[in-house]
Formats: sequence, structure tokens, C-alpha cells
Amino acid sequence: MIFDTHAHYDDHQFDPDRETLLGQMEAGGIGTIVNASASVESWDRVLELTRKYPFLYGMIGVHPDEVGDLDEKTFARMEHLLKEEKIVAVGEIGLDYYWDKEKHDLQKHWFLRQLELARKLQLPVNVHSREAAADTMELLREHGQGMDVIVHCYSYSREMAEEYVKMGYFVGVGGVVTFKNAKKLKEAVQAVPLSHIVLETDCPYLAPEPYRGKRNSSLNLPYVARAIGELKGVTEEEVIRATEENARTFYRIPVRKDTAI
Repeated sequence: MIFDTHAHYDDHQFDPDRETLLGQMEAGGIGTIVNASASVESWDRVLELTRKYPFLYGMIGVHPDEVGDLDEKTFARMEHLLKEEKIVAVGEIGLDYYWDKEKHDLQKHWFLRQLELARKLQLPVNVHSREAAADTMELLREHGQGMDVIVHCYSYSREMAEEYVKMGYFVGVGGVVTFKNAKKLKEAVQAVPLSHIVLETDCPYLAPEPYRGKRNSSLNLPYVARAIGELKGVTEEEVIRATEENARTFYRIPVRKDTAI
């Protein structure tokens, strides 16, 4: 079944119908979802979701746009929460020079602190990088060697994607791959082996065609799998099978024996 490696069901856009929507996942072919944290304020909502839904797991981390809320006290709580049973990764963390909400030095500081914490706890990492290609690569080369990393919502060149694969990292691919103008991402997907690709939504954002601009959900991932299959000359089913296997290996989540998901 489909494995969504990066979602935000704690987002307030889902408040009107979250329970109904998540109740449709199994019938829609969605087997497992990992919900990312974006802010300190989101942590409790993410934990609540992991406790309520057997197929939903979580990450704890702080997005680069929100690192101004981090201090030693909240960072200590982050370490504590990362030891919760269904918290499977540190994320999403990284650099964002598009919005420039926080100073670059502060973003780098907390990116490295969170990376170091992930290494200490031997947890995988979900990395956000927007308009920060060179700095992200430099920091990961210096501080992320040997770590399990997904470069989430990949948006850079084919050549950089190939470098990340050489480092053993996974490339997160979502709805953008269905966009006609997503030339760089399509080239990267063609170049990266299927063994290093995972599916993601980043929902409620980045819905694929034909729903571009609308609220996204994991139920739209078949469109992404189909687009990847077309680029790589394999079936949609093969993409779903391979990316689920990749995601389970990355997050260390075995198939649940009590149910299909």
C-alpha cells in the first residue's frame, strides 16, 4: 500500500473533517502516514494523532521558518518527545531562504543542533531545503555523513540529486512532479534510482494535477506514483511497492500484522 512519508494532518486546514478524511485512507490504498512537525506548537497535536490512528506515525522537529521559538528548554523537551514510541524521525528541519523569516545563521545553528540530536538518538532525519541548495549540501556533507536522510520536497538539480544518492539519502517526491513546468524535478526523478525515491504529500500543500491549488491529502498520491512511473518506464504499482519498501526501511516501521495497514 501507499506510504506517505511527509504530511501535516495537524494543520488547521484539516480541522473541519480530519477524522472523516483519515478514516478513508485504507479504502483509498493508503497504508502508512508519517506526520511531520513544523513548529514547537505543533508537537502536541502530532503526538495526539499518532496515539489515535494506528497507521499514523510522527516526527518531532522545527522547520527553519520557526526556529526563533527554539531555546534550550524547548530543545530539551524535543529530545524527550523523540523517545516516544511512535515518533520515528527528526523533522522537518533544514534551511529556508525563500521566506527568510529567520536569519540564516540562526537557521544553520538549529539545523545543526537538530542534526546532532538525531545522530545522538540514532534517528532518521527529514530535511527541508528551499532556495538554500549550496548551504544545505555543505552542512549535510560536513555533519550528515552516514545518517539516514530524506531530502523532502526535492526541488533542485539532477546533479545534486545524484550527489545525495551517493551519500545514501532518499529523495522525497510529491505533487510537483505532475506539474508541466517541473522540468528540474522530472529530470531528477529520471536520474535517481527508484531505490532512493519515497512518496510524500506535504499536505495540505502541493496537491498534484488535476487538483493543483486545492487542499492536498494522501488520497492524491496515486497521481504522483503514476507520474513517477511514466518518467521511469515502470508501472504505478511498481512505484508504490518500491517506495513503500524504501519508506519502511528508512523509518524502521515493519508491516503491521493485525491489519492490512
